[in-house]
Amino acid sequence: MSNIDIGITAQDRTDIAEGLKRLLADSYTLYLQTHNFHWNVTGPQFRELHLMFEEHYTELAVAVDDIAERIRTLGVVAPGTYKAFAKLSSIEEVEHVPSASEMVVLLTKAHEQVVKTCRETLKLAQEGSDESTAALVSDRMRIHEKTAWMLRAMQG
Repeated sequence: MSNIDIGITAQDRTDIAEGLKRLLADSYTLYLQTHNFHWNVTGPQFRELHLMFEEHYTELAVAVDDIAERIRTLGVVAPGTYKAFAKLSSIEEVEHVPSASEMVVLLTKAHEQVVKTCRETLKLAQEGSDESTAALVSDRMRIHEKTAWMLRAMQG
């Protein structure tokens, strides 16, 4: 591939991509967790949660692609294995099948963690004058903040 000359230094591109890798790992871990809960939720709220979780993981499937493609645009290889995601992610994996109410709590915390990862990555993008990454990350942050709010509202 030829040299990248988009007005962002090589070091800034590397630093920003590292933040995006963590965001990708968090997003993919959240995607997998949400999909797992979609499959395994039970109880009186089954239909509502099953459908809501499907909306969430469908949205996340698009998001992980957007984040990975931004990493590639910056000239860095995007991680794409469970091992890499486990190493990079800030979201704890859940190895048991929680109750429906516990699923909502766990997903709330996971979305809030993604917001924190977005904030860290946004700083890197702003410091590197990377408006494209800043816009992507800002959009992701807004979606996760809203989703966390909606999940918190379900908890009463």
